[in-house]
Amino acid sequence: MSIKSTTNTLLHNRFGPVFLATLLLCGISLLTRLALLLFSATLVDWSILNLFKIFVIGLFYDLAAASFAVIPIVLYLWLMPAKWYGRKFNRVLLFIYFFIVVFTLIFNAVSEWFFWEEFSVRYNFIAVDYLVYTTEVIGNIRQSYPINSIMVGLVIITAVVIYLLRKKITCSTNHKTSFGQRTKVALVLLCLPVFTYFCISHKLKYLSKNQYVNELSGNGMYDFGFAFWNNQLDYNTFYKTIPIKNAETILSHLLQQDTLAKNGTFKNTSRNISNAGTENKMNVVLISVESLSAEFLGTFGNTQHITPQLDSLAKEGLLFNNLYASGTRTVRGLEALSLCIPPTPGQSIVKRPDNKNLFTLGSIFRAKGYNSRFIYGGYGYFDNMNEFFSNNGYQVTDRSALQDSEIHYSNIWGVADEDLFTLSLRELDKDYKNNKPFFAQIMTVSNHRPYTYPDGRIDIPSHTGREGAVKYTDYAIGRFIREARQKPWFANTLFVIVADHCASSAGKVQLPVDKYHIPMIFYSPGHIAPGTFDKLTAQIDIGPTILGYLNFSYNSKFFGQDVFKMKTSDERAFISTYQSLGYIKNNKLVILDPNKKAATYKPDFKTGSSVAIPADQQLINEAISNYQMASYLYQNGLYGFEAQKK
Repeated sequence: MSIKSTTNTLLHNRFGPVFLATLLLCGISLLTRLALLLFSATLVDWSILNLFKIFVIGLFYDLAAASFAVIPIVLYLWLMPAKWYGRKFNRVLLFIYFFIVVFTLIFNAVSEWFFWEEFSVRYNFIAVDYLVYTTEVIGNIRQSYPINSIMVGLVIITAVVIYLLRKKITCSTNHKTSFGQRTKVALVLLCLPVFTYFCISHKLKYLSKNQYVNELSGNGMYDFGFAFWNNQLDYNTFYKTIPIKNAETILSHLLQQDTLAKNGTFKNTSRNISNAGTENKMNVVLISVESLSAEFLGTFGNTQHITPQLDSLAKEGLLFNNLYASGTRTVRGLEALSLCIPPTPGQSIVKRPDNKNLFTLGSIFRAKGYNSRFIYGGYGYFDNMNEFFSNNGYQVTDRSALQDSEIHYSNIWGVADEDLFTLSLRELDKDYKNNKPFFAQIMTVSNHRPYTYPDGRIDIPSHTGREGAVKYTDYAIGRFIREARQKPWFANTLFVIVADHCASSAGKVQLPVDKYHIPMIFYSPGHIAPGTFDKLTAQIDIGPTILGYLNFSYNSKFFGQDVFKMKTSDERAFISTYQSLGYIKNNKLVILDPNKKAATYKPDFKTGSSVAIPADQQLINEAISNYQMASYLYQNGLYGFEAQKK
């Protein structure tokens, strides 16, 4: 049987539209692949094997994408009764469906062309990230391209294609099939995307040493779906790099530790932290406060009087004046506080696959005989918190541990902060009764939209705005400290109060440094004298600084450093979005961006504005070394936790 006759047979079948839609997707994907190949002809490693990879593996991913794309039409053809299938309204629906399919495929091809022109890759996390920043992206597209003319052209091309395919689209409508026969075929077709999801590896396309060959071997729509579910952005593909040995040497110098063995073997960031004298086995309570910008505190100049409790604690404890958050979301704060690692591009490690048994602050405390806890006011499945913390040295407790009678108020994010702290006190009392020192990371939720909390606690009504939520969280923290003072374990406990990130990261510049400025207080009456700490501090330094204060000796992989012991020349901080990676040092800001861009700026730490200045290559190399090594260690399974030597 010839190809033409086989095609006609498939098209005249009841599920002919499925075959036609698949053929259209694969055909347009093939043309897209050819166009991109020719556009990048001088950059592709031309060989018979590579061409085989591009087109055969490419077809494989085209079919994988098609298995998902045809689900709607499969369901329609399966459930549409046979007696209605040959009627006029069904033909109209088929034409509408194929108009949408063809327009979408052509629109996608054009979009892939522009995306490839800018990034030289198929869709990835950057494309997914565009969904978050729609205002900026749509505005940029409108300013960059004649979008109205392009859309009119796409509609005309689509109409022409539909006209040429009109007989192919309707040729299946005369085919009568019983529901039982349709069910058998439909179930097979619906099993294909399930098989694709669970059994097809995205790594199959990475079989060439040439990055362009690998990218051309993929399918843009399939890659977009993969990026959407996995939220990763490969550092080496998109950002400036240096030889890994050079990055290691620079990082070794920055950490003031020779990380190379005498024989020159690679030992990444592993090093021994030795402190003379007896270790101080104090309890530690680390309170991670939702969206607490430094600008909210009266200590930093706010005149609204919405943080009286924190302002009082700041005067009684050690206030860190110059601390900067790693990112703009809670998962970035959780990553910085637990892993003490620079923020890798894309999604936080907290939400990535293969993130078990990593080197965390909780695992260090557990190795020292502590009970390490993560206590959260919401349900811990959100943002993968239960999975991450329970597999990385922490015992997780969330709102499910509370009875309904114990909850004074709750919203979509979790219980009111006062109920969270009541739960925390109960769990810490258990550890004390069991003669276990404890490390507890407590995460608040009330300072978050919709800004609701129990009535009668503060002088700002619930649900009236951010200021009220800040003041309520401040009230709850003050109440928690007062109740903790009555506990027998209070005198031997270090309280660390810090924000996970700022309330807003929006600014006129790419990385407005003022939108990453967060407060931190070390509070432990009888142990820590009131004062301020003014050195530049990164959020990833908090863990090592706590361990240093306790005089712990341990084998470390942390990128963070004990700021109490660092010299002025060692001060630096990391700030980031999903794409832009910032490095602050010497009153300069280096920003690494996709497309392997690196630029140096002079930031204004009060207004957040910044001005481009000549490139500081030394700082750029330091920034690259930190971010490249962080990605390298995680991706290669080198940031794991091993048993600590006693």
